[in-house]
Amino acid sequence: MEWTPALYSIRVEGRLGDITLLAFPAMTPEHKGAQTVLTGWLDQSALYGVLAAMDTLGMVLLEVRRTQSNGEAQGF
Repeated sequence: MEWTPALYSIRVEGRLGDITLLAFPAMTPEHKGAQTVLTGWLDQSALYGVLAAMDTLGMVLLEVRRTQSNGEAQGF
């Protein structure tokens, strides 16, 4: 199976500050209430890297969604 980049939205508990967001340069942050949603195009390796960084930083992971891959549209 070939793993091409896909658009991911990752929701975590808390409003991440500017310093913490530096750990995720490939992701675009959006604060939604008391949570932060990070969105970006990631391949399998990058996705696992982002999730590992979140674990290392002690973040509470709430949701991971693949919303779109190259040439394919997927809604929520």
